[in-house]
Amino acid sequence: MTQRKVTSAVIWGLMMTLTVSQAILSLFLYNRPHLSVIRNAGWIILWIAGLFGVIPTFTFRKKGGVAKGRDYTHTTVLVDSGIYGVVRHPQYLSFMLIDLGFLLIAQQWLTMAMGVVAIALNYQIMVEADQAGIEKFGKDYLRYMEKVPRMNFLAGAIRLARRRQSE
Repeated sequence: MTQRKVTSAVIWGLMMTLTVSQAILSLFLYNRPHLSVIRNAGWIILWIAGLFGVIPTFTFRKKGGVAKGRDYTHTTVLVDSGIYGVVRHPQYLSFMLIDLGFLLIAQQWLTMAMGVVAIALNYQIMVEADQAGIEKFGKDYLRYMEKVPRMNFLAGAIRLARRRQSE
C-alpha cells in the first residue's frame, strides 16, 4: 500500500470516528434547552445530507460503467451528469453536512470542535479525490473541475442551469 493510500485511510478513519462520536453525543445532548430554530435547521441539513449521500450510488451504477459484481465506486467512465453535474463530490459533501447538522442539533462545544475537525479532514479527502480523478481520467477530469465545483452545490446548480440555457 502506498504512503498516500495509508494517509488517506488514516484521515478517513479519523473523520468517520469524529462523525460517529458527534452523532452519539448529539443523541445524549439532544433534550437540553437550546435554540430550537438552530436545532431544526440541523435536522433539515441532515435530511439534505441523506440525499447527497444516497443519490450518487444510483448515478454511479447507472452511468459509471461499473462492472457487474463490483462496488459502485469502481467506475470506468467519468460521470459528470446528474448530481455530479452540480458538485464533484456529493458523498463527501454529505458527510460535511452530517457534521454540520449534528453540530447544530447538539449546540455543545465538544460536538462543535469535533464537527469542525471532521469537516476539515473531509475537505482534505475531497482534495485527494480530485487528485485521484486527475490521475484516472486526465484532461477530461481537469475540464470537469473547471465546469463543476468541488462542493458548493448552490454555485453548481447555477452553473448547471447556465450550461443548459446555452445549449
